[in-house]
Amino acid sequence: MKRFRLQGDEVWRYRLAIAAGFLLTLAFPKFDVPGLAWIAPAVVLSAAAGFNGAAAFRIGFVAGLSYHLSFLYWLLLIPMGLPWKGVVVLGWIGLSAFLAMYQAIWVWLAWKISPERSPPGETGMLPHVRSFATASWGRRSLWCFNVAALWVALEMVQARFLTGFPWGLLGVSQYQMLPLIQLTSITGVYGISFLLVWFSASLLCAAALLLSKPELRRTWVADLFLPVLTVAIVFAVGMNRVIHLPAAPRQIKAALIQPSIPQTMIWDEREAITRFHQVLDWSTKALAEQPKAQLLVWPEAAVPSLFLWDTNLYDGKTIYESITGLAREQKVWLIMGADDAEPLPGGNVNFYNSSFLINPEGEVLAKYRKRRLVIFGEYVPFSRWLPILSKMVQSQGEFVPGNQPVAFPLGSLNVITSVLICFEDVFPHLTREYVQPDTDFLLNLTNNGWFGESAAQWQHAASAVFRAVENNLPLVRCANNGLTCWVDRRGGMHGVYFGGSKDIYKAGYKIFDIPVGAGGKYVPTFYRRYGDLFGWLCCGIAAIAIVAGALKRRAASAQPLGLACL
Repeated sequence: MKRFRLQGDEVWRYRLAIAAGFLLTLAFPKFDVPGLAWIAPAVVLSAAAGFNGAAAFRIGFVAGLSYHLSFLYWLLLIPMGLPWKGVVVLGWIGLSAFLAMYQAIWVWLAWKISPERSPPGETGMLPHVRSFATASWGRRSLWCFNVAALWVALEMVQARFLTGFPWGLLGVSQYQMLPLIQLTSITGVYGISFLLVWFSASLLCAAALLLSKPELRRTWVADLFLPVLTVAIVFAVGMNRVIHLPAAPRQIKAALIQPSIPQTMIWDEREAITRFHQVLDWSTKALAEQPKAQLLVWPEAAVPSLFLWDTNLYDGKTIYESITGLAREQKVWLIMGADDAEPLPGGNVNFYNSSFLINPEGEVLAKYRKRRLVIFGEYVPFSRWLPILSKMVQSQGEFVPGNQPVAFPLGSLNVITSVLICFEDVFPHLTREYVQPDTDFLLNLTNNGWFGESAAQWQHAASAVFRAVENNLPLVRCANNGLTCWVDRRGGMHGVYFGGSKDIYKAGYKIFDIPVGAGGKYVPTFYRRYGDLFGWLCCGIAAIAIVAGALKRRAASAQPLGLACL
């Protein structure tokens, strides 16, 4: 156990790593200090400078843990009673620890491929950082490039491993920097993450030169030249793209209902008819506005029962009759979120988190079943062997994932949309599958009422900004309690707040004019055509750097002691 005891030098390094993790959180909403994302990776690397192996891994893990614990604090707001509250706390810690492994691996491998080793016998930060000055400019620049590629490679894994959880990818912190994020139409959000880490690592190298050779004050400029030049070019090209956003040939008027129903009411069957009436009342008010909306949208979990299957009567009508009757009476297209079921042989039933398209004649034309389910919210792993775990899912039963995107054609409006449910729009590679040549806009139905009035709603919406830019399509968001808005093709968010306030969480409705009409003229972006090509290239670059670093260390260890010290 002696080797795990923290030394004095290591203690303050952990404090620095914790601070770096908090810097990452502050770069995201609600704090919105995006500049911190440009320096936080350098702070994490500097905290582990001079260490390798387990020590560097631990420091990276501590930085990642402080980041994810603070970033995902809203998991603690899930309204679960005892004893499940303890499970929520364990889930928050467990998920944060799992995600922190990516930062731990990144720091560990980053110093494994370092261009220079620490001076013999030295493990301190400053001697190791200063040793960078002995490496050539080319070797330092290559290291910075490789470190950025390694970060992206790990984000690619995070977005896919165990169905993926790409929440809080570093590049998302820049969602308000519209000229910069136009790059994502080529690289996806991973290109922004790459730029941030590349600049940050180069900043560390520049600082190393200043520390080791303060008399040569201009030498550090060379280390920052390439990333700064690249960012400047990206920003200039992106600015031109933002300014010259082509006008849409036409618009449709959409009324989006945000009922702001507390999650405890959603789980309470006694409140079913009350919350259903709230949705109906807001819909009636929204459709009374002139000119009248052509499309009515309800969020995820807006309907309190199985839409197609519930035979109970509410005010003399079934849920199905009330909803289809509303569409027919108001002569409006309706897209809504509701649970669905599919009876199976043997008496079993599959449940789905679904969305439905209803035309002005009250006919159900299409339905989409959610493909990416929330672990412990919509399904519980291993529940087949431990059935008691299924009680953690607050619904009729565990959901089953859908198997494909479904287009929703609004025939009389000559509009086609594709629906994503809940956090499906945080998956870059998933969202692009929903875009076809005739898709006019993307629609996300979500219920973030689980997390109160927290940063979760803002973090979710920030990710949606990138899906719009990546695919060159507007993205409309209809949420239970925030953030209901729409995002244009360049990432600009519209209708974020309710009129006359700075509130995103309250109940009400919003009416938007959504630009549509691309149809056959839709020009797919590079990202839409080729997907995560940039991300996979980064994976290849990272793999080559790791192998080259291992070969270099093996060659160095094989040298005679005298030669190795020269």
